[in-house]
Amino acid sequence: MRAWGPCAGALLLAAALPCPALGASDEERRQICAEAEQRYQEVVGKPSKEAGVAVVMMYKYTFCPWRLTVKPGQAVRWINVDKRTTHSVWFKDDGLPESDRKFSGETVEMTVDLPAGEHAYLCGPHWERDGMTATLVVAP
Repeated sequence: MRAWGPCAGALLLAAALPCPALGASDEERRQICAEAEQRYQEVVGKPSKEAGVAVVMMYKYTFCPWRLTVKPGQAVRWINVDKRTTHSVWFKDDGLPESDRKFSGETVEMTVDLPAGEHAYLCGPHWERDGMTATLVVAP
């Protein structure tokens, strides 16, 4: 049985905090993200590093990577690599609308126009119960 850890209390707050895969250890998260990369290659046919844009995979209630640093104007692509679950991307605290729910293989793309700093984002259907949140860091 997994301990809830420091993220459990965060879910009681109004803000989404970066606590991927609620209750998962860092090692479990790394394993989930390794699986996500394998699944990405099955779906897309090549490694995510060859995408030409920053890629964030949505898999097993985790954003992979769960912390990404980008520059203003950089493109980011979120892709659902889960087989049976829909996901969304929502910069709720920044006042941006939630994306449509994406099925396996579908993507959300964004050219980063957020101010420098850390920006929490979440999966609309999975952030409260499953802790599916992450952080996009916009470098100055």
